[in-house]
Amino acid sequence: MKSISFTFKSYINSSNTLSLPAKYVDNSRLISKAPKPYLYISIFVVWLSSLVWFGPRLIGLLDMAYSVPSYITMVLFISFICFAWLYGFYNVSIMCFVFIYKYFSKKPEKELVNLQLEYQPEVAILYTTCNDFVEESVNSCIDQDYKNYKVYILDDSSDEDIKNSIDRYQSLNQDKVKVIRRDNRVGFKAGNMNNALENHITEPYFAIADADEILPRDFLKKLVNVIEADDKCGFVQANHRARILDNSELSKSLGVGVDIHWKYYQPFRNDYGFVMFLGHGALIRTKCWHEIGGFPHIVSEDLGFAIHAREKGYRGRFVEDVICLEDFPEDMRSFRIRHMKWTRGTCEFLFTKFKWLIKAKNITWTEKFDILFPTLNLPLTLVYLFFMVVANLMLPYFFGSPQDLTFEFAGETTSFTVYLLSQGFESIYTFDFFLITLMTFFAPVLCFVVGLRKTPGKLLHFISHSTAAYAALGPLSAIGVISYLISGKAIFLVTGDKNQSNSNNNIASNPKGLLGRFKTEWRKFIDKSHPDNYLVQSIELFIGLIFAIACFKMFQVSFLGLCMAFIFMPIFHKFGWKSKLTRSIAHLPFIFIILGIFMASLSLIGLQTMFFGYGFHF
Repeated sequence: MKSISFTFKSYINSSNTLSLPAKYVDNSRLISKAPKPYLYISIFVVWLSSLVWFGPRLIGLLDMAYSVPSYITMVLFISFICFAWLYGFYNVSIMCFVFIYKYFSKKPEKELVNLQLEYQPEVAILYTTCNDFVEESVNSCIDQDYKNYKVYILDDSSDEDIKNSIDRYQSLNQDKVKVIRRDNRVGFKAGNMNNALENHITEPYFAIADADEILPRDFLKKLVNVIEADDKCGFVQANHRARILDNSELSKSLGVGVDIHWKYYQPFRNDYGFVMFLGHGALIRTKCWHEIGGFPHIVSEDLGFAIHAREKGYRGRFVEDVICLEDFPEDMRSFRIRHMKWTRGTCEFLFTKFKWLIKAKNITWTEKFDILFPTLNLPLTLVYLFFMVVANLMLPYFFGSPQDLTFEFAGETTSFTVYLLSQGFESIYTFDFFLITLMTFFAPVLCFVVGLRKTPGKLLHFISHSTAAYAALGPLSAIGVISYLISGKAIFLVTGDKNQSNSNNNIASNPKGLLGRFKTEWRKFIDKSHPDNYLVQSIELFIGLIFAIACFKMFQVSFLGLCMAFIFMPIFHKFGWKSKLTRSIAHLPFIFIILGIFMASLSLIGLQTMFFGYGFHF
């Protein structure tokens, strides 16, 4: 067994047990080892098996095509179903490997973080801010249980009041804090950090803290142990929990989802996937940063850095026992701003790095898949929106027929005409097809079901509200993807910046005439797609209303629930989440979706439904 190349002191920890000496810590698994490929082998084996099983029935649907447009429509429908199954098996397989990792994998990080270094190397803590300075967060940076560090406030703010607040804070903590500003804001957050690292930082390690992040006191003390144990560890990513704000009903409703996601979707990647640097709450080796040539000047600089570090032979490690706190967006507006930043930033990453990633020689295919599967989620919402058009408009147009639907209640009879699919679709109204549809439908929320299984009331409340919040982001994501494709730009939208939607240095502030105002608003829409933009909100409402009409025409109860969420989203943005009325109507989409699932189950006894029109999402 190879021993660690530096000396630890043995000490008695808080549980009164003796910490292991260095020579007993097996760090061999940390050194230059690629992840095991079993996760993605399992995913593709099960997926291909499902295609073999269901393939003949799906291909048989093509016999109903009677023209080129109808044939293309059916091919698109079948293709999306098969692709959606792949993502369903991806989410289910992850949960299986989460438990394999938890109960059967060795975790050397757990031993390393509890040892004590005789020598503590210098560390720089980079606190990044742009018009969102949070004093409590900086306090957590300067209150570290570690002897050899300095805090650098990297201030990209344009607000003079905030800049003055930062200067006052620095004057009270001159021995611990240094403020760094630059003449321009080229390269977003990446450019800000690169400027500091090129011109001011000499420490062998640096940590990154976001403006609203709270670091635990043992953050440096524990993470330095892990990164020092392996000279090919490029960065160590700490765990996170959502900080629930007393004045934020949104964080109370949805914050638990962040905790569960970090708990299940990150630690297992130490053994079975690609550990991503998530942009904050991490310790980075300065040598690794120099070898890469700095953070790439893109919005998703964290992911760009991680893949370049891996190609240089470095790996990241995730440490779940070191937990930082991060603010959950305080209201629906902030929630949507963050989502737009992620959407356009991810598009930028894929357009600039996809070909490079595929050709990378030191990144295994297991790691490439583990990068691409979650990264493609947001851009693929455009594909999902297109599928909704195919499944809910084109499919009934080519393969539907009008039928009268009659309801009788309290002696009153009501009839209206709906469009139902032809009898040829009965080949997929089977128990096994219904089960794989349910699997695909619920797979993305499986981690929440598992995480909250002991508190069913909390689980129901969370999934109900998260349906209205997350599932309804589809049109906004699609707008972000399309606007990026047109403009080729990704703007770093700062969640905490209240004035950013009004600023655009490249657009005239006082356009002349109606045409000038229209051009200005269109340019803002394309360049930023800021959720405050009325055109963005109008498109969301329009998409929701058009699909809602289709739902009534085709009697699709589940999909009607999703359309409600589309329509509600701009309303939530405008009126917030604090109102009890807002939070009450937010349950309606989930209620209709569950009702639709129940009615879809009746297809097994002969009642035709179109549950698959909604049932696939990422």
